[in-house]
Amino acid sequence: MQYQQTLDLWLTRAVDDPDLIPELASVRNDEAAVTDRFYRDLEFGTGGLRGVIGAGTNRMNIYTIRRATQGLADYINAEGLPKKVAIGHDSRIKGELFSREAARVLAANGITAYLYPRLEPTPALSWAVRYLGCGAGICVTASHNPAKYNGYKVYGADGCQITLEAAAKVLAAIEQHDYFDDPKLVDYDEAVAAGTIQSIDDKCLSDFVDAVLALRPGNDVSKLKLVYTPLNGSGLEPVRMLLDRMGVTQVTVVPEQEKPDGNFPTCPYPNPEIREAMETGLKLCDTVHPDLMIGTDPDCDRMGSAVPDGQGGYRLITGNEMGVLLLDYICRTRIANGTMPKDPVAVTTIVSTDMATPIAKKYGVELRRTLTGFKFIGEQIGKLEAEGHVERYIFGFEESYGYLSGGHVRDKDAVNAVMLACEAAAWYAAQGMSLLDAVNALYKEYGYYRNALKSYTFEGETGMHTMQGIMAKLRSGAPAEIAGSKVAGVTDYEADGTGLPRADVLEYRLENGAKLMVRPSGTEPKIKVYLSAVAGSEAEADAINAAMGAVADTWMKA
Repeated sequence: MQYQQTLDLWLTRAVDDPDLIPELASVRNDEAAVTDRFYRDLEFGTGGLRGVIGAGTNRMNIYTIRRATQGLADYINAEGLPKKVAIGHDSRIKGELFSREAARVLAANGITAYLYPRLEPTPALSWAVRYLGCGAGICVTASHNPAKYNGYKVYGADGCQITLEAAAKVLAAIEQHDYFDDPKLVDYDEAVAAGTIQSIDDKCLSDFVDAVLALRPGNDVSKLKLVYTPLNGSGLEPVRMLLDRMGVTQVTVVPEQEKPDGNFPTCPYPNPEIREAMETGLKLCDTVHPDLMIGTDPDCDRMGSAVPDGQGGYRLITGNEMGVLLLDYICRTRIANGTMPKDPVAVTTIVSTDMATPIAKKYGVELRRTLTGFKFIGEQIGKLEAEGHVERYIFGFEESYGYLSGGHVRDKDAVNAVMLACEAAAWYAAQGMSLLDAVNALYKEYGYYRNALKSYTFEGETGMHTMQGIMAKLRSGAPAEIAGSKVAGVTDYEADGTGLPRADVLEYRLENGAKLMVRPSGTEPKIKVYLSAVAGSEAEADAINAAMGAVADTWMKA
């Protein structure tokens, strides 16, 4: 077999994790399984590493963690950045182990590692980087991926996920090292005794929550009735701390999903974007009858929600709907309170709803669009800060359920989003409206902007080549029409002239106002197709999206 020699090396050397040798031995005679583990190095990009937990170069394990951290340490030392790194992890399998291994490598390279003593959210890690004056940060998480995944997000000194330029430099450093001999290591306990590995104290987290609270408009939330699920992740501690300080006392936590559990037994795909993950909480709503249900993903940077549908049930609010609802709410309340800054700025992504454009225009807000990924929204906050006007930033969101209303962190923050959702629900309740009433009012005012997402999975080495082939075929010639409507314009974000960094994204705008975008995922073996339509009714817009989705299905069979 092509990768037998590499397999034999790992069988000899991968002895520090007792789970790896038996796994490798069990697949030794399975050529496809061996190939999948060794056909490539796990890809490192602006999102760091993300992959299936297990043995091999294409897996998340202590050896891929050590090698990546050695490259990061080289980068920090070469760039003259502060020799301090904050590290956090969520409830993912081996999250604590991977955090400790990263700390061992950093300490061996003369860099002090600051670890959260227990699982904490990704936004709390972004906060800690700036709070502690670190040169970088690491969060061990696979966000909302299935239980078999873990990941390794890298943050810059600004608390934002590293830039394309920084990622390229870190990758170049990583590629100089092998998996077993090159990464430097110290004994964990000895490093703790020497002070080169330290715990982040509780005041850091408490101050993070206070920074979120400082952003609230101040509406009375004492009457709000809430069901909350952390989806067996890291959100419980900071979200409960936040709700207590806000005065939300009627909180029911979904018991099956309350405690951290990286196996996610009630929701194999712990993504608050999908109904399956929220189903256990929705069933509880039928008993508790809350005003609002909220779910946060395992690393608590995304928030999903559900509200009464007026017919005895609950209706999920999409990421785009929550994004425009909160944008409108923030604008109207800040204007009413006299706190709207001069020349306010809101930021969203190219794949998020076009409905944000007329809402921003109504309130005199400059709307900026970035590439997909909240790090690009964080970069916009950093630019405003560099100009001396960080106060101009009022809100950022992406369709994938990420929200942020302040510059306290530079990543999406579900703790912040929970605060905003509770405030908005309470404010609208005082107007005799539910959040669903508020969404419908926006549709009535601006038109029914409806959005849909289709994901196509392509596993393994052949899948990667298939994805590349599909994108190449689409670039070879644009269709004249899609789903019966003429194509009015095509944007290839891999080309120059878009005003944004190059990205593997294709955008088709149709004469009927609809939009279709094709984008390979940066963290999963998937191509994502984003569908957007605006019409005079919800049903009409959904029908347009369905028709475009059928066309996309044919493209993905190539």
